[in-house]
Amino acid sequence: MTTLEFKPKLFSTLKNYNRKQFTTDLLAGIIVGIVALPLAIAFGIASGVTPEKGIITAIVAGLVVSVFGGSKVQIGGPTGAFIIIIYGIIQQYGFEGLTIATLMAGVFLILFGILHLGTIIKYIPYPIVVGFTSGIALTIFTTQIKDLFGLTMESVPSDFIEKWIAYIGSFPTIDWWSAGVGVLSVAVIALWPKISRRTVLGKLPGSLIAIIVMTVAALLLKQYAGVTSIETIGDRFSISNQLPGAQVPSLTWDVIKGLVSPAITIAILGAIESLLSATVADGVIGDRHHSNTELIAQGLANLASPIFGGIPATGAIARTMTNINNGGRTPVAGIIHAAVLLLIFLFLMPLAQYIPMACLAGVLVIVSYNMSGWRSFTSIMKNPKSDIIVLWVTFLLTVIFDLTIAIEVGLICACLLFMRRMAETTDVKVISDEINPEEESSDFQMGNLEHLTIPEGVEVYEINGPYFFGAGNKFEEIMGALRHQRPKVRIIRMRKVPFVDSTGIHNLTNLCLMSQQEGIQVVLSGVNPMVQAVLHKAGFDTMLGEDNICSHINIALDRARQLV
Repeated sequence: MTTLEFKPKLFSTLKNYNRKQFTTDLLAGIIVGIVALPLAIAFGIASGVTPEKGIITAIVAGLVVSVFGGSKVQIGGPTGAFIIIIYGIIQQYGFEGLTIATLMAGVFLILFGILHLGTIIKYIPYPIVVGFTSGIALTIFTTQIKDLFGLTMESVPSDFIEKWIAYIGSFPTIDWWSAGVGVLSVAVIALWPKISRRTVLGKLPGSLIAIIVMTVAALLLKQYAGVTSIETIGDRFSISNQLPGAQVPSLTWDVIKGLVSPAITIAILGAIESLLSATVADGVIGDRHHSNTELIAQGLANLASPIFGGIPATGAIARTMTNINNGGRTPVAGIIHAAVLLLIFLFLMPLAQYIPMACLAGVLVIVSYNMSGWRSFTSIMKNPKSDIIVLWVTFLLTVIFDLTIAIEVGLICACLLFMRRMAETTDVKVISDEINPEEESSDFQMGNLEHLTIPEGVEVYEINGPYFFGAGNKFEEIMGALRHQRPKVRIIRMRKVPFVDSTGIHNLTNLCLMSQQEGIQVVLSGVNPMVQAVLHKAGFDTMLGEDNICSHINIALDRARQLV
């Protein structure tokens, strides 16, 4: 029976908590809260919702993940990876559909944790992770071109290629003031770490500095130079600092069925990103997170966030690393980060209406660059062709279609290529006259190798590797090529077969039945206990006779001599 693994790190870290640790957690929490602010606003707008929904997500999900999570330093909230998924769901199902899909994803994540799938999810092939992450990064960059350059467009196509065609056609409408704000925002964020390295302001994120500077610049240009073409958040959204009440959407079976696929995509992506973030954090702080507890916490966060009007959330690598780098070592830092965001939301949210859209686009351009993982992408290009195929298939499907299809097809490709590799590790060889003594070192103790000559009228086949559906056909092909030969006994050596599946049993059964029809006796040799138990259940003892299932090649050859 599966036991529930739910051990939040908060409760274990509070046992030896002290004032010194609280001081460092307090500083880290304040800094992470400030870092999270511009990102939450940008992710909210880019996802197709209002900016306050991004902040609410960071507050609610950040608090839940820190209280119930399986990592000491994980910071939860909205992330760039979800932008494309959220935008697509809203376009197709509306915000209520997104709310239901997020709630369903929360349930799936909790089930993942209860079923102990935390370690399994981490084994999703690396090329798939890099492929869809790079694809999401390119897609996010593409969605920001309109705001970055202040293009005048009636509507932006959803298709990637059509979007770029529309951009090129609309480029003569560029607003140079907006473009200047966007490009300067990118420059400020990129150069800020180098400029501020030795100053007291070094702790502040470049994205916040860019927003402050560009917002002030836009206000001055409007006030004293009459520049009114720079679009701001307030021009597109009505900003509110009122906390929303808890609301549960009406659920129907038809709606639930229609949202299963996007909900599973949200759950899988959330699981991958949160566990990847927790694993990276473990390597830095020398700790070990509870993966199944983390999944349950992420599930609870995605149940709580939509109830209060938020969007999907997961562990954020950048904010988690900011937490670590500023001294955060317990979940208290994450709780403080949520409290800081709440205070900003209540008292400073109306000021967000003055932030230029081009500046937020610049923030997301940097986010997409950091997400792209182009170094990992290029390094995988030096790997075997199978990895390159999986990488490009996942990347192109993410960009051209959507992440749901990309993950599904990417996993199928990875599985098929894995099966091919496994099949290539299994080979079948035919031994016609004498067994090479140099290859029998493991059998030395069982007999005199000088007597391992194959009697006339006996064929020996040796299977090296797993005997599963990928290798079963290979064995059948070899048998088909030798069908014209009619020995009296066929010995099948299985000493190097670690397991056999149903296809392998089916092929072996067919071989035994066809051999019996041709008057040929089959003898199995070197069957390990695990494989022998499987064959026993399949009725091979009755089909071949117990005397014809031998533990060692010497015994099998003696049995063959008797039969001949």
